[in-house]
Amino acid sequence: MQDKGTTILAVDDSPATLEVISRNLTGAGYVVHTCGSVEEAGAFLDETPVDLIITDYKMPRANGLELIKYVRDNFKDTEIMMITGYPSISGAVEAMRDGAGEYLAKPFTGEELLAVVRRILEKQARRRAAHADDQELSAFGIIGNCPEMQAVYGLIRKAAQTSANVFISGESGTGKELVARAVHYNSDRRASAFVPVNCSAIPDTLLESELFGHVKGAFTGAKDSRAGFFEIANGGTIFLDEIGDASPNLQAKLLRVMQSKEFCMVGSSRTRTVDTRIIAATHKDLKRLVAQGLFREDLFYRIHVVEIRLPSLAERGDDILMLANHFLRKFAADMNRETPRMTDEALDALAQYAWPGNVRELENLLQRLVIVGDGPVIDITDLPESMRFSITRGRHGDKTLAEVETDHIRAVLARTGDNKTRAAEILGIDRKTLREKLKRLGLG
Repeated sequence: MQDKGTTILAVDDSPATLEVISRNLTGAGYVVHTCGSVEEAGAFLDETPVDLIITDYKMPRANGLELIKYVRDNFKDTEIMMITGYPSISGAVEAMRDGAGEYLAKPFTGEELLAVVRRILEKQARRRAAHADDQELSAFGIIGNCPEMQAVYGLIRKAAQTSANVFISGESGTGKELVARAVHYNSDRRASAFVPVNCSAIPDTLLESELFGHVKGAFTGAKDSRAGFFEIANGGTIFLDEIGDASPNLQAKLLRVMQSKEFCMVGSSRTRTVDTRIIAATHKDLKRLVAQGLFREDLFYRIHVVEIRLPSLAERGDDILMLANHFLRKFAADMNRETPRMTDEALDALAQYAWPGNVRELENLLQRLVIVGDGPVIDITDLPESMRFSITRGRHGDKTLAEVETDHIRAVLARTGDNKTRAAEILGIDRKTLREKLKRLGLG
């Protein structure tokens, strides 16, 4: 998630500290500027936008807290990290309450510095993605800018230039029909019909009639002639969704019309010719079904001309937050409400969750949060337990137990305004135990 163009401003009255920060962060690919005072930093910020400010706590004249307040009042999107040689829990609480995203005590190693900087910038990237405007929509009205989706867009463009059959693979809920529509409506067939067909939903008893139509009197109840899906899609596109669930009978019927471009309506012996493009999709592994004898090999090769693989939502990085923002705006507008804002903790949870139901699951979640939400903010406590557990697992994977405990206690104290009684209640311990932990962890 690191952007090599990220700009960082380090503010400290110690030239040695500025040199250490600059050397470590420049070596990691960041653009680093330095200032020796709050006043100098203020003048610099008025002229140059930065992504992150690393400021000392105690400096002559104006201190780091004053710089934090100035930045929060004037540069809402800039992140702040506090460093100090005089660590105290009250100082950490005050800094975090005033807007510092992280707090690092001197002396620190280069690895510790980089770890905190990366953590802050990851949160910033998520927040920016989550609040992107709708013009951030990528090609074809599909939301997402990750490399995997860029590859999908490239294949959509190529497929749209031909009439070749297209096969779309991907897990359920990844948006296969959206891609199929993008291929159709960007092709020369856009003026003709796009007809979606769920193969698993067609009973064999209605199979031929649904696909190829029937003439009047063909069977009991056929009071009128009716065109089938292939004829409706003539000149356009038929989208065969979940073709992996197609019965052997349906597979045979599909192969016949794909080979000859001809069919007969039920109850008629007259052959009809169609020019229908076929786009097929499934969440199943068709090659494995072919090997198991459950899917016709000849049909597989007929549909498998151009393959477009859709990534799972968990593979798409910050696209998750762009989609979440889009759905929040959409459902809030539907309910004539202001769009709620998600906290950093809630965004972290969305980013780290596995999303087994993919985009469909994300959309359903955001719709529910907008419907049941009472306020302007969605916090991590509003999310399902499974998502809250996922952020707990993911956030601390490279930390020691003491570091995890320290971070958690600091966060709780900051959230309660240094109210130790309330913090002890949230932590599930008594005030005396909290006091002992603060002393042992060097926070008292």
